[in-house]
Amino acid sequence: MKDRLKKLFTNVWNVPNTLTILRLLLVPVFVILFRSGRPKWALAVFCAASLTDLLDGWLARKLNQITDFGKLFDPLADKLMVLTALVCQAVTDVPWSAGLPWAAVLIVLAKEILMVAGGAFMLGKGVVVYANYFGKTATVFFMASLILSFFHKELEAATGVRPDIILLWASTGLALLAMAVYAAQTARSLRKKE
Repeated sequence: MKDRLKKLFTNVWNVPNTLTILRLLLVPVFVILFRSGRPKWALAVFCAASLTDLLDGWLARKLNQITDFGKLFDPLADKLMVLTALVCQAVTDVPWSAGLPWAAVLIVLAKEILMVAGGAFMLGKGVVVYANYFGKTATVFFMASLILSFFHKELEAATGVRPDIILLWASTGLALLAMAVYAAQTARSLRKKE
């Protein structure tokens, strides 16, 4: 396990991984801004974090700087930012909260806990299971839903519906599909290791 961790943290300091670390550091900044009555600033931080997500993957491929650290921590940073924003927008003790449904938030939270536990288990076996297409698509949908949630009052007044909530449930379905694919990948990887 010690050798695997050493390998994981080898060659960490490159531009894509620095962007991933920056995204992790933006999570508490988002919470502070959201909770202190600056939701539009919190939205700006969320959008900046989302842009670093797009940029770090592209740079990792372009600069041939794909590392085990990036493979593991890039999706972890995405999940942490999305989950944090979901919880902030579900808590209704501030007037700018979108009041997102807790059922969806709890489903996603449970799914992510299972995914992190599965990832840690597989890392212990010397296997890194990468994010799949459905998971990446779900993340994009979650981000779109969360951006729209900052404008929920205006959108509902203009259209009579809440597109942020529609997208949130679509994202939740995609996230569950991603977990099923991840579980199948994990099972295949374990069979190959035997």
